[in-house]
Amino acid sequence: HEREHDREISELAAKHSEEMEKLRAELKQEQRHLLDELQQQMAATYRAEQEQAQLQSQTLHNLELEALRLTLNNMHTSQLELTQSNLRKEKETALMELREMLNDRRAQEVAILQSRHQLQWEKIKEQCQKEKEDL
Repeated sequence: HEREHDREISELAAKHSEEMEKLRAELKQEQRHLLDELQQQMAATYRAEQEQAQLQSQTLHNLELEALRLTLNNMHTSQLELTQSNLRKEKETALMELREMLNDRRAQEVAILQSRHQLQWEKIKEQCQKEKEDL
């Protein structure tokens, strides 16, 4: 029973590791996707600002466009940081839920094994009692 229990725990640990790797891969893929999207947005914003700067000859207007670009970059950077923070929180929540699920499952398995052990103990006890009576 202990070996079977150890095997089940090993299987659960392996499954946990697989699920963690899958979650990590999904998070990395989503981060890459968000970074690509952000780079595309920033490139599009930058191109639009460059075109406007070429059309405008006034220095004041060029400075306003530069300020706008910096503001957008800051907003995009803040948005990326917020997204990364949210992804981190989601990952931590998922890990906690998985940990709780594994702990609950382990507790159930321990209870089942204890119950089986108790039943076997009682059967052996009854068998010994019967053999004593027979003797």
